[in-house]
Amino acid sequence: MDTPAGTARDEDFLRLDHQICFSLHAATRAFNGVYRTVLKDLGLTYPQYLVMLVLWEHGELPVKQIGEHLRLDSGTLSPLLKRLETAGYVERRRSPEDERSVTARPTPAGTDLRARAAGVPRRIAAATGMPLDEVRALRARLEELTTALDTAGASLDGGCATED
Repeated sequence: MDTPAGTARDEDFLRLDHQICFSLHAATRAFNGVYRTVLKDLGLTYPQYLVMLVLWEHGELPVKQIGEHLRLDSGTLSPLLKRLETAGYVERRRSPEDERSVTARPTPAGTDLRARAAGVPRRIAAATGMPLDEVRALRARLEELTTALDTAGASLDGGCATED
């Protein structure tokens, strides 16, 4: 059966180049490559950089809250924090009130690292080749998309809303 002009067939939607999730995945991989280069001098991986961003912004936090900010589970976050602690950038300690709760905070070396990292966002923005206002608009749209997908994922009945 022919489809009217201007409409897509279901099969067309199954093309890889029509998948927004793949476009986002490819962009993420490209960003990771740029971050890898930019962060090399700091001795940080991209996920470690994200942890440091949260700690620089909020100071000492329970590990659970760091995970909430980054959308990471403790199984992923704990090894990151351990490596940052080994590098001397983070200190972890158990809460005296609840020994099941662990907090993390930047050490003086971790705080000093912030000044060295200050140019990273501008270098990343420049790497996009986009004007800053477009980068900000894209980030806002991606936040809207994330919120919509979180809402849809929570309401899907029997659907798969897991992260890779």
